[in-house]
Amino acid sequence: MHTRPLGRTGIQVSAFTLGTMMFGPYGNPDRDECVRMVHRALDQGITTIDTADVYGGDGESERIVGEALRGRRDDVVLATKFNGPMGTGPNRRGSSRRWVVEAVEGSLRRLGVDHVDLYQVHHPDPGTDVEETLSALTDLLRAGKVRAIGHSNLPPSDIVEAQWVAERRGLARFRSEQPHYSILNRGVEREILPVCARFGLGVLVWSPLSMGLLSGRLRRGSAERPSAGRLHWAPRHLTDERKLDAVEALAALAGEAGLSLPHLALGFVTAHPAVSAAVIGPRTPRQLDDLLAGADITLSGDVLDRIDEIVPPGVDLGPVDVEYVPPALALPALRRR
Repeated sequence: MHTRPLGRTGIQVSAFTLGTMMFGPYGNPDRDECVRMVHRALDQGITTIDTADVYGGDGESERIVGEALRGRRDDVVLATKFNGPMGTGPNRRGSSRRWVVEAVEGSLRRLGVDHVDLYQVHHPDPGTDVEETLSALTDLLRAGKVRAIGHSNLPPSDIVEAQWVAERRGLARFRSEQPHYSILNRGVEREILPVCARFGLGVLVWSPLSMGLLSGRLRRGSAERPSAGRLHWAPRHLTDERKLDAVEALAALAGEAGLSLPHLALGFVTAHPAVSAAVIGPRTPRQLDDLLAGADITLSGDVLDRIDEIVPPGVDLGPVDVEYVPPALALPALRRR
């Protein structure tokens, strides 16, 4: 598997990043099988692993990744995230200095490492001044506990503000962004990806298979439905009529091109020049092998043009229910007198 630069950090990442959100009780509860999946991914050329403190509940995904990396840590670009709730207390979440310095120690302990290569703010935190967060992260960089810092799901205006604050205050600046990007949700092409390219940020895109809609298993009229263990957003997202129409057209295109639908989807997101890597999130070894088989696929210009006809550039066919909603839209008080 070929590698690509993570923006201008000098760090090289594999074109596919192994995402581990499905490791643990909410996805694959078999710890030994998850460990074997990590080893399989590394053996097949993946060099980058992405996790988060909230994955698997109470850090279970980080514990699994840490166990899998024993003896192989130096081979991996290890990324994790903070910001989500890690307990019931109001200060055990967010992006305050108070929580950042505690959260990183918890992640290092669960992972069994002395540093992470990329430490990311999982979600925007409108209630915390970005200078507060950057100041704490700068100290972690100087202490050697993290090697680079990034964010996830940040609106383009917030990306620009964070870069401006870092420059004006003499703080370390964010080096990467992790947005949602798939054929069915191309809105990031309007501003987020161009802004990342302008500031030299690496981009790790999550859910390139659009929460399973581009997996090839969920088609119009399919008998397969999300199980009770799936996340709460699944029923709404997986029954979006506009998206289901597009999936049928894309499946036909994939067949004409001699590809599976997921390989078409992965080839699409990795074709964008601003994208460093696609985060794949398999739950089973079979899913992992199926995704890895598409690692070296390059889509032709004709196929990319056909995709543009089905879903035009910059268009979101519908929301992904776990995406960040800014306060200006979520809070009626901010849009009504």
